[in-house]
Amino acid sequence: MQSLLTSLSFSLFVQSFHCRRGKAYLFNNVVNITVGDLEERMMISGIHTVADIFCCCCGQIVGWKYEAAYEKSQKYKEGKFVLERGRIVDEIDFSSEVYIDTRPSMSDSEDS
Repeated sequence: MQSLLTSLSFSLFVQSFHCRRGKAYLFNNVVNITVGDLEERMMISGIHTVADIFCCCCGQIVGWKYEAAYEKSQKYKEGKFVLERGRIVDEIDFSSEVYIDTRPSMSDSEDS
């Protein structure tokens, strides 16, 4: 789980975001995740087409990706990712140092 956090390309879109489980963060982009199947889901803000997202290292669900929003006021969420704080932060041992690299990085294909 720590590799998810240390590899996050911080493109934080909304910091004061909430979900049913508590505090969450809305990002333009995240890394080190895999995306699950699309499904229609009733969210706090209405019905959306979403896909759960999973840590690519441990397979744990860490949030979801908004694919489609049906209400005009919710369209800003389309294509964005939600990381649930309780699913990513509870596993961190704060007695050790955690480094989050906020610099943009190049993909392997761009390195060659």
